Amino acid sequence: MSNPQDDNEISAVTQAQVAGIADHGIYASATELDPDAVHLAQALFATLSGSTEQPLLTPELQQLVEQVRAKATFGFPRITADDGVRLSAFTIKLNGDQPRPVVIVPAGWTPLGWILFTYTYLQLALRGYHVLAYTPRGIGQTFPLPGGGYLDAPFTSGGTIDVAGPHDWADGSTVIDYAQEHFDPSKVAFLGESYGSGISQLVAANDPAARVDAVVALSTWGNLATSLYDNGTRHLKAVDALVKLTGGPKERKFDPATLQLLEDFEAGKNLDYVVDWGTERAPSSYADQTNARNVPTFFSNTWHETLFPVNQVVEHFERLTVPKHLNLWIGDHAAPEGAGLTSPFSGPNLPVEEAFAWLDHHVLGVSNEVPSWPTVNNQIMFTYKTQTDPATGQNVITEPARREPADSWADVTTSTEHWYLTSVGPDSRDGGLATDEESGWKREFTAGQLTEATAVDALVATGQAEWKGNPKTYPTDKFDRQHLAVWTSAPLPVGAKGAARRVRGVPELTLTVRSSAASTTLVAYLFDVSSDATARIITHEPLTLTDLTPGQDRTVTWRLQAAGYDLAADHRLMLVVNSKDMLYSDALTDAGADSSTTTITSVDGTAARLTLPLG
Repeated sequence: MSNPQDDNEISAVTQAQVAGIADHGIYASATELDPDAVHLAQALFATLSGSTEQPLLTPELQQLVEQVRAKATFGFPRITADDGVRLSAFTIKLNGDQPRPVVIVPAGWTPLGWILFTYTYLQLALRGYHVLAYTPRGIGQTFPLPGGGYLDAPFTSGGTIDVAGPHDWADGSTVIDYAQEHFDPSKVAFLGESYGSGISQLVAANDPAARVDAVVALSTWGNLATSLYDNGTRHLKAVDALVKLTGGPKERKFDPATLQLLEDFEAGKNLDYVVDWGTERAPSSYADQTNARNVPTFFSNTWHETLFPVNQVVEHFERLTVPKHLNLWIGDHAAPEGAGLTSPFSGPNLPVEEAFAWLDHHVLGVSNEVPSWPTVNNQIMFTYKTQTDPATGQNVITEPARREPADSWADVTTSTEHWYLTSVGPDSRDGGLATDEESGWKREFTAGQLTEATAVDALVATGQAEWKGNPKTYPTDKFDRQHLAVWTSAPLPVGAKGAARRVRGVPELTLTVRSSAASTTLVAYLFDVSSDATARIITHEPLTLTDLTPGQDRTVTWRLQAAGYDLAADHRLMLVVNSKDMLYSDALTDAGADSSTTTITSVDGTAARLTLPLG
């Protein structure tokens, strides 16, 4: 990533690059921003700051800049926090004395800080908002100097990263102070994506003067503790990706206490403290304060979210009694809204347009359709229609996936059914899923190996492909039965609403387990299998068990992540359980062991079963 202070390195943005952002999203991987998104952000920054005399933008973007420049003034202040840390910020102050609201945008957890979403700030200004974007403390690009020391990019903030802790809440209040002094706004709203969305919720709940009038939280979290560590399992890959995306060496980006916490997390030590630390940074911990302040809050997340899994967002959403709305989309972190926040492209970006509509109604006072919206609106996997692009071999969406409204999350699930795990299924190699209980059987596998049954091929990228019409396909014949167990239903006939099964809500799994080791990890995956034995993933979730007595049974129940999924007629449900997924910690690695034997069985009185939510 080039230093944006060196304007000679910035070339003109092309239409192909703008289109590429719409296609690829804003991430090249979980640890690297898409080069086209970086280039566009740097070009917009150079243009707005006047640090280049060369035309760098496409005609459409240049026209947008000129439209906003004609009605507003741009500023690049440093806002000083209570403890002296200086925050990099960007302002758009609309001309005239008419009272207008301000939208405050804390940047996401990226090396580019606030400049990544400059396109959004310009769009907000055209809609009638003052804008104040800032980079949270510690975030942003830092360059090592040849003789030692570091040089921070102009959009990088001072201090060390507080990971949405109390310093970040106080900084948010300081930013509101600045906005009130310089804009005298009629109302104050916060809009954030990812890291910025969590900070937005936390500032709204904790600002001493209760000055936040509305929140938009995109790709957000409700409980940071369970996002990182749940069911006894650490989400190692997500934390590793976040640490690598701060914009500089971790020794410079985090204070000693946070570095120690990260080290303990990686090693699986002092996890009670990690949970307390994450709980303090959980908007769900302050739901009562948000409710008391009645802050209208808009949520957006994805079914296959790998950084902030969907269940913890839904649980937080359910606790709120404020005006609220939840969109759940196909894909993974930032896939739905990332491109729409970053660049223009053909056709509306619904995730962003609906977020803007929320602000327009609750902050700008626009009479629009927001009051008639359903409380929940779920996009159903993978109900889009596609055709193959012969040039790339990739699917292109020709008709969007269906969305289903609901008056509440509780209304998403209208009934449940039990699928009992049995000794033999349609494929004699595997167990079955049936409507009648069966006990006395067992299935064994050797734990400790990664298998073809995985949640994703890569954080973010697999979900971005889903969002664009190309969900991952699993060849189930390649599932190595030596290292996993499989249970499959018979082909399912079509139901009353045109699908064989309409999965809606949170599945639950009950198993009886024994292990030859004192601890074991189980990763459960639910697949939709077509007639050619290829599958698509519906949902998954890990569970780690400790303090086992080798050879003795333990019966456990855990919840998989929520899903909105239609199975087509003659498809089969497949439940797979293995011991290891690249996303997570696992018991054998933690114990320094290579393998153990895991046995799954069903005992009288607690039959092994999958409870499937239907809608």
